[in-house]
Amino acid sequence: MAIVGTSVHRNDAWAKARGAAKFTGDIRLPGMVEVAVVRSPHARARILEIDTSRASQINGVLGVFTARDIPGKNLVPLVFQDMPALAMDEVRYHGEAVALVVGDTREAAWAGARAVDVKYRVMDAILDPIKALDKDADKLHGNDNVFRRWTVKKGNVDKALQNAHLVVKGTYHTPYQEHLYLEPQSMVAWWSDEGYIEVHGSMQCPFYVRDAVAAVLGLDLSSVHVIQATTGGGFGGKEDVPSTIAAHAALASFLTGRPARLVLSRDEDILVTSKRHPAVIEYESGFDEQGRLLGVKARYVMDAGAYATLSPIVLWRGTMHAAGPYRVEHVDIEALAVATNKVPCGAYRGFGEPQIHFAFESQMDIAADKLGIDPIEMRLKNALEPGDTTATGQVLKKDVGLVQALNAVREASSWDSRFETPGRKQGTVRRGLGVSAVYYGVGLGAAGQALDRAGAFVQVMYDGSAVFAVGTVEMGQGMVSQLSQVIAQELGVSIERVRALPPDTNLLPDSGPTVASRTTVMSGNAVLNACARIKQQLLEATAGILNEPVDALTIEPGRVTGKNGAATLDEVLHRCFLERRDLASTGWFKSPETTWDEKKGQGSPYMTFAWAANVVEVEVDTETGVVTPIEIWAAHDVGKAINPAQVRGQIIGGSLQGLGYGLMEEIIHKDGLMQNNRLSQYIVPTIGDAPKINAIIIETGFEHGPYGAKGFGEQPLIGIAPALANAVYNATGKRVKTLPITPERLFAALHDDKTVD
Repeated sequence: MAIVGTSVHRNDAWAKARGAAKFTGDIRLPGMVEVAVVRSPHARARILEIDTSRASQINGVLGVFTARDIPGKNLVPLVFQDMPALAMDEVRYHGEAVALVVGDTREAAWAGARAVDVKYRVMDAILDPIKALDKDADKLHGNDNVFRRWTVKKGNVDKALQNAHLVVKGTYHTPYQEHLYLEPQSMVAWWSDEGYIEVHGSMQCPFYVRDAVAAVLGLDLSSVHVIQATTGGGFGGKEDVPSTIAAHAALASFLTGRPARLVLSRDEDILVTSKRHPAVIEYESGFDEQGRLLGVKARYVMDAGAYATLSPIVLWRGTMHAAGPYRVEHVDIEALAVATNKVPCGAYRGFGEPQIHFAFESQMDIAADKLGIDPIEMRLKNALEPGDTTATGQVLKKDVGLVQALNAVREASSWDSRFETPGRKQGTVRRGLGVSAVYYGVGLGAAGQALDRAGAFVQVMYDGSAVFAVGTVEMGQGMVSQLSQVIAQELGVSIERVRALPPDTNLLPDSGPTVASRTTVMSGNAVLNACARIKQQLLEATAGILNEPVDALTIEPGRVTGKNGAATLDEVLHRCFLERRDLASTGWFKSPETTWDEKKGQGSPYMTFAWAANVVEVEVDTETGVVTPIEIWAAHDVGKAINPAQVRGQIIGGSLQGLGYGLMEEIIHKDGLMQNNRLSQYIVPTIGDAPKINAIIIETGFEHGPYGAKGFGEQPLIGIAPALANAVYNATGKRVKTLPITPERLFAALHDDKTVD
């Protein structure tokens, strides 16, 4: 293939690099007003009174609106219908939206928001998800504060653990993680001359936004027109939250009759937007004398926050992967998403997997250490391979690259010659190596199967240029470039002349969310489906030129070749013009069928899995607890790398994000109030913290993927924190079971045996 499999330049890179890309903050419309949000200063309280009189008198304030001004339903529809657009009687987390203030400038709107006087009666907040499960705990949701339970059941785990040679038990704690995309949440809404409301903004899921705006304004779906603006990063944070931001902007426009824009400040964005779920995981693993995994028993408790948002399906994904990428015959997994009075949690790259991977990869390393088995050998001994059955009962096909990935990082890192047990480490500054294995179910899976479809539109112009549009979005992951490569490969057009149209809910069918590493597979196949019809037209036209049968012809870059000659693409397109051939087509793809039996806790939940292995090398100063990452080797089975440079970019970026999760990123609450919602307080890795990252691509091919590709964009993050923690243990002999591994936390472990194992 001339185009697919090559590292072509990103289509959108030049526009972004020179500042020509138009973000939501760049949109200016005549008469546009700005929106500010009045937010709760309490974690939980009753709203007694909202006095808007002082705010209304401020120069430039055009209106103050509360839940009682909503013309439709006061809800933001996601999995459950439980989250209001504006709090009505009670606030349930610090920063919850109470009212909207509209001003003719941003400064006027903010001044008005500060002047709104809300009287509250503060209530006792529920802040600990474990305590929230107590039968006597105050109820935020249902009878038990559990938004959702999932289980995986297989075999007889109690008997397996009873008969095991070694049982490893551990309790693991993982933190919030803030997305910290460069562009804050932002939306602009206005009424069009045609009588519908138009919404432009930063988002991952235009159809979610459409549904929310229609619900809040009481409109038909066809009366809401959503177009994605250039989006400055997402990582999952622009899946659920933009629905609320758009509802607020659209409500302001509806009530004032003017274009309205809402752009969150950075502090506000960190305070109120969804995060990665904190989790408490109790884990037991049983092994025989040779290190084979016999049984797994785990309880996975997620802190969901005040409203369900996406927690039920984040939890589902974590549950499906809770036994690890290993053969195991006896499994008992219980997972719960629990309500608390903290910021609602939602999607974040990895979607429920990084937390549980930290637990089972720590368990695997502990067992290897106790049994005297090399950690990579331990994983190879148990690694799932083609034909094996997962913990959920899914029989794997041939595209399973875990063994290849483990062997690749083993060789690349010179593991066999460099790995030493902790007992042999000496000195104040010590180095360590750690490994992790990863698997990731591609697509929405059985729990979201109804949404797992995608549409596309492709048109080739008679001058050889082409345009396309899909219902999924570009948010920095490189979708546009890869889909352009597919079109160029299939139709012979120049990739430099392929242009993407922005996702538009009025012109494209609902294609589900841009999440779950599904875009390459779903939209890639939809584009292929559209290209197939155009390709047939090109081949039929060429057959008339070359006087050869269609099945003897091959499309190549810039030409169509046969056995006896070739026609240039220009000649073919001219022939199509003369013959009035249709060179525009829609395409559609739905995921292969997946299954899940909730009562039995078994099924085949994903169409395929992506696989990975990571080795992390660290240097630890045992006097200060400071951990310095030195080098990462990351091998990923991606099915087929449509654009190898972009694949490597995903691996490098995701690995650095995983280092942040493992080493430094942490949201601090005090009495339910977030304490560090500023860029100066929330610490993330910079280029100065980045170690050398070696990206290794493995291609096993996926039968249902475009050219064999399968999504993998989330998995580069998942395995880094576990490998990091294992490397810290290898360097120090101290096992830290709480992330992030800050200097303070590691120092305590190094100097106080009560804090470890």
